[in-house]
Amino acid sequence: MTGAGWRRAVGAVIGRRAQLRWVHLVLGGALLMPYYLLTAVVLAMLVRGADPFTSLRWQLVTFASALPLAAPTALLPLVRPLEATAARSLCGLPESVELAAGPAGSWDARARTALWYGLHLAIGGLVSGLILALLPASALLVALPFTDDSYTDGLGWPHAFAGAPAELAPLAGVGLLALIMGIAAAAGALLARCAPALLGPAPADRLAAAEERAARLASRNRLARELHDSVGHALSAVTLQAGAARKVLDTDPDFAREALAAIEETTREAVGELDSVLGLLREGEDGPAPAPSPTLMDLDGLLTRTRAAGVAVELTAPGTLDRLPPVVSREAYRIVQEGLSNALRHAGRVPVRLRIAEDRKKVEITMENPVDGTTRARPTGGGRGLRGIAERVTLLRGTCAWDTVDGVWRLTVRLPLEAAR
Repeated sequence: MTGAGWRRAVGAVIGRRAQLRWVHLVLGGALLMPYYLLTAVVLAMLVRGADPFTSLRWQLVTFASALPLAAPTALLPLVRPLEATAARSLCGLPESVELAAGPAGSWDARARTALWYGLHLAIGGLVSGLILALLPASALLVALPFTDDSYTDGLGWPHAFAGAPAELAPLAGVGLLALIMGIAAAAGALLARCAPALLGPAPADRLAAAEERAARLASRNRLARELHDSVGHALSAVTLQAGAARKVLDTDPDFAREALAAIEETTREAVGELDSVLGLLREGEDGPAPAPSPTLMDLDGLLTRTRAAGVAVELTAPGTLDRLPPVVSREAYRIVQEGLSNALRHAGRVPVRLRIAEDRKKVEITMENPVDGTTRARPTGGGRGLRGIAERVTLLRGTCAWDTVDGVWRLTVRLPLEAAR
């Protein structure tokens, strides 16, 4: 074995990680002691001739009987996170190993916790017992050639070295000490190997964590869509309104005043919608309820603000839209809002045709506006707003499509009504 190999071998036995694992084993032995003493007392009272305090055979019987008594303790809620924390701190597990962070949530996790707890106490108790028995014996053997043998009277086994070379007993003592350290290192490594399997998250825990992450991601995406659609539309409209007011400020003051009034109204509505979106972050907290999200019943105000930006919008829709399910009406409003924002952002002041059709099964939204060579091109793969429209439609199990045909940009969305009722 090379020098590096010897250093690794010695480090595995007496290094810092081995010392921490030794502490973990002794902790297991200490946790076993109350159950061991209780079992010893009960056996001494119930079994004639039982001697669990001086007889090795009865000590082993007591040890084996105490483990089933200790295992149910692992069913207590705090045992699993405490054992996981101790294993993480003392077993030298890498940071990549995932251990349970909370109480067991299923019987599978409880059973694996009980198995780990019993294994920890069993191996810890055995190693602690070996340390208590063999460590003094090792010290006695090392000191044997340098003292008289009066203090070994009654032990018997030290007399086996009588007449042997003087250095044999110390060598046996050192070998016994090395054996203790090797057993402790192997036992610690065994527990470290078993910890991820027994203290790691159960399949149900992993599924619950994945669902929680998916819910958080869906909530973040929802907030991002709401902010993009509400604030993005307002900024697009305000940009066009301000540009128009600047161009005619000297020649047509009345139009400039109308544009400024439209900017004021648009920003006021945007602040209200922003408060509605941010209210999603305050759900469950004390405080005033956020403003309700706009629906297709608020479509007239959206079209008025868009027309004030210089965009002619032609609407074809049923006489009333109040029969739509609330979730469909809210998402449809956001889809129309994003479609108008796209027209403002990419096509400028061009006429927009908006058609909303409804029957018993679905609501269909179609938006069209002309494009020409001077129009700022939309990304072929869809911008962020178009991806947001697609996400909204997917959540309602609908369909959407957009394309440019014969110089006309067309967005078509179909939202089923049955799934929302």
